[in-house]
Amino acid sequence: MAGLMVSGTQVSYVGQSCREIPEHLGRDFGHFAKRLDLSFNLLRSLEGLSAFRSLEELILDNNLLGDDLVLPGLPHLHTLTLNKNQITDLEYLLDHLAEVTPSLEYLSLLGNVACPNELVNLEKDEEDYKRYRCFVLHKLPKLKFLDAQKVTRQEREEALVRGAFMKVVKPKASSKEEKAAAPENHPQYTPLPSGSRDLTSHRGVLGKGRYFYYGRNSEGNRFIRDDQL
Repeated sequence: MAGLMVSGTQVSYVGQSCREIPEHLGRDFGHFAKRLDLSFNLLRSLEGLSAFRSLEELILDNNLLGDDLVLPGLPHLHTLTLNKNQITDLEYLLDHLAEVTPSLEYLSLLGNVACPNELVNLEKDEEDYKRYRCFVLHKLPKLKFLDAQKVTRQEREEALVRGAFMKVVKPKASSKEEKAAAPENHPQYTPLPSGSRDLTSHRGVLGKGRYFYYGRNSEGNRFIRDDQL
């Protein structure tokens, strides 16, 4: 069959534009496959994956998987890559993985909204990504690699102490809300004092960032590096 490659316990069905896992894959190979590559398809559902109970590696890069992603129980799975999908709800995904993939050691989520990587989203920065890693390791403490980077001992210690408070929401107004807040016939709102609105004014102005930290005692659990103390 075109696009199908089988080598020992490795099964690859890449770039076939399939919207669901073909039934014959599970029927013919599910009982022995340990590595399954379904990348570069159009998958929105993983129905049919339950036939692959012995999987150790699952590659699902470049599909259309979203927040309704449901994995069957895969007790032996140690590697899962979900790069470049449509996942936005990080906490839901991590809670689900903690339940159904207890042996997971390698996880990659690059290219999803849930992974705030500044290389694919210019609105995110290095601190956003550090908070993300800390939160993921809090939820999945057995991980050895996250997004192709080895988990360090310092990251583990940080996740143990502060991971629960590292969920960050950076609110962004929609275009409709922005127009409603600043109509054309009304001066645009600015939080700066009047003396600082002129471009020729060089007086400093203090302000507050719009990050929200969730959890008890969250105000005192900012992500602070040793060199900032």
